[in-house]
Amino acid sequence: MSDAKIHPTAIVDPDAQIGVAVEIGPFSVIGPQAVIGQKTIVQSHVVIEGQVTIGSGNFIGHGAIIGAPPQDVSFSPERKTMVEIGNENVIREYCTIHRGSPDGSAT
Repeated sequence: MSDAKIHPTAIVDPDAQIGVAVEIGPFSVIGPQAVIGQKTIVQSHVVIEGQVTIGSGNFIGHGAIIGAPPQDVSFSPERKTMVEIGNENVIREYCTIHRGSPDGSAT
């Protein structure tokens, strides 16, 4: 987490991988399987949970939720699914990006 700017009210799991020059805003929660690439901005009240890989130079707006289980009634928690986000994307406020439904899938 070298050179990362993390607000004191944010909760970042010690196992999360946080890149250089990442900014994490107030009241955000970053889970243990999260990988956040360098120069990504995570605004306030963002939740990143589950297996999530986020590339470099992204912007994630207030209140976004990334990596939650899919809204699929047939989904089983035993399935290994993930979210993969590339570089230089803008994810607006209150956006939700759920994990894939089929085993081994990525969103």
